[in-house]
Amino acid sequence: MTPVAIIFDFDGVIADSEARANLSLAESLTEIGMPTTYDESLRDYYGHNWQETQRRIEARFGRPLPADFRERHRERARARFMEGFDAVPGASAFLRTLGPMPRAIASSSRAEYIGWALGLFGLGHHFGGHVYSADGWDRGKPFPDIYLAAAKGLGVDPAQCLAIEDSPTGARAAIAAGMTVIGFCGAGHIVDRAAHGAMLRQVGVHHVALSFDEIALPLFSA
Repeated sequence: MTPVAIIFDFDGVIADSEARANLSLAESLTEIGMPTTYDESLRDYYGHNWQETQRRIEARFGRPLPADFRERHRERARARFMEGFDAVPGASAFLRTLGPMPRAIASSSRAEYIGWALGLFGLGHHFGGHVYSADGWDRGKPFPDIYLAAAKGLGVDPAQCLAIEDSPTGARAAIAAGMTVIGFCGAGHIVDRAAHGAMLRQVGVHHVALSFDEIALPLFSA
């Protein structure tokens, strides 16, 4: 099946953000007496929207987060992003190859942050109004809701969409939506790309790409 549209996850697919985001979260949690390492943050919270992340944190530590935690954490993360935040290598060039093919973003992150980052990268024109955020939703990834919303927004049958996802959580969401899924391993937080690709294959992705150079139209119809 050759796809009619492409739906991208954002963090770890378009934005090379997961290392900075998870370093910041580990530091923010440790600061308030919930000791967390970078590896633990990546293992336990990667790919989820904030609502699910908060649920997981509070279940792990057995107490609620402070009321101002999210805002204070945003300030920490924003400062780290400004140190050299950029798009995933190859993302801009890949988007330029798509021509008029409809595309969207389906992300667990805040819409305001996604818009800011797209502007920083000079990539906002590729998506127009088709940026869909599951932040604030009770059912974020791995439920399919955000992918189904993106397909509906594009006016395309989910079964005719290709999804590009880097996290197991996100991959499960796109698979549950009935999409063809490429497990993407090209962002900076993925140290062992072969092992990460193998993990995504176990989740059920249809293809694995170690970089954007490995995503080409012939692959879409394989």
